[in-house]
Amino acid sequence: MSTTRYKSYVDNIARQIHSGELSPGTRLPTHRAFAKQQGVSLVTVSRIYRELINLGLVSGETGRGTFVRDISLLPTSSIEHDIVPSMLDLNYIYPITSNQTQLLRDVLRRLSTGGDLESFLHYLPNAGRRHERIIIAKYLAKRGLKHVDPDNIALVSGAQHGLATVMFGIFNPGDVIAVDALTYPGFKALSKIYHIDLVTIPVTETGPDLTVFAKLCQQRNIRGYYTMPTLHNPLGWVMDLSTRNRIIQLAKQHNFYLIEDGSFAYLHNSPPPPLAQLAPDITFYISGFSKNIATGLRVGMVVAPAKYIADIERIIRITTWNTPAITTAIICDWLESGEVEKLEQDKRLDAKERQKIVRQTFDKINYVAHENSYFVWIPLPEDVRTEALISRLVKLNIVVSSAASYAGVQSAPHAIRVAISSLSHEQLKSTLQQIQAVILYMVDL
Repeated sequence: MSTTRYKSYVDNIARQIHSGELSPGTRLPTHRAFAKQQGVSLVTVSRIYRELINLGLVSGETGRGTFVRDISLLPTSSIEHDIVPSMLDLNYIYPITSNQTQLLRDVLRRLSTGGDLESFLHYLPNAGRRHERIIIAKYLAKRGLKHVDPDNIALVSGAQHGLATVMFGIFNPGDVIAVDALTYPGFKALSKIYHIDLVTIPVTETGPDLTVFAKLCQQRNIRGYYTMPTLHNPLGWVMDLSTRNRIIQLAKQHNFYLIEDGSFAYLHNSPPPPLAQLAPDITFYISGFSKNIATGLRVGMVVAPAKYIADIERIIRITTWNTPAITTAIICDWLESGEVEKLEQDKRLDAKERQKIVRQTFDKINYVAHENSYFVWIPLPEDVRTEALISRLVKLNIVVSSAASYAGVQSAPHAIRVAISSLSHEQLKSTLQQIQAVILYMVDL
């Protein structure tokens, strides 16, 4: 078949989807049925459907068929969603306690009358001022990273920037990095823009499938493994110590780095030691103060093996030069005064209370969550499709995250992630009730 005729089929179906003639959730004819209807070969049908999938207009589901997607929900990466004030936001995680605004006023007043104000107007060392890195090292010691040398810490503009400095400073385009089958959308986005080849590891209820991981290490030249061992996002599991040690053994045996994301680790009272504590020579530890303090204060840290810290600094220099001094000063003031510790404790208690609301409300659907986490993973019943559910929720002004945001390179399961940090407790309960009601209604359709 000529390219022109093949494209005409793609264009015609695309026009029907955009016009609404083919509504979201419509099942397209099977390959064989389409071939018979249009008098084309099965190879041509496969090419047409593959093109439509690449355009994001349809999704192919093994054993079920090819379905029209809800194009109003694209793009699917949760870091790209726009939330308007009228929406009930269960997509982003940004817990704020009632006293934080006053804390900010107080610290700004202290800083404005301090003797170091002029330094905020100047370039600073790329990795941050040493006295602040010493303060961060003391904080990390409480998080299980004992005896971290402040010279191995680089201050960055949030954890996402920290991931970027590791990605651009340590890896090269075309490198293979392993990720869990469900993983952080921000790391997926970084990998795509830097042309990293992501390979996925199936997950269990407690962590990655280590048997499959070991086989993957033999089949591919893996250069790194990105992981959230404590409070995995979106599944909420916490790797036990034996799993952590086995992963370290694989990394040393097959000569790859560990990229440890500790963004949600503060929500766990006593987790196993971080990978960076167990294997500091091969682990890059990244975390920040967006989830535990405030998303607007873009301060994070990278703890790197000593021989790589200069590579991290080089990327900081060409991206931001340094993290703004006023924000690092605010964070360090709160660290020294004990306010960070108080805020983390308050948020652990708040997350636990919110999970109680989840347990009380989701009495008729299955879900997965850690008792201290600010998010819930909901695998959908067999006949409920993710995009159709999200479309119905959007009409109720409820915004959640699609499984497609978290799925690696393979097709996404039908599931949603619900963030539970932003609404009041009363709003949260009523919104969760609506979500459960919509799911049960769709089961009965």
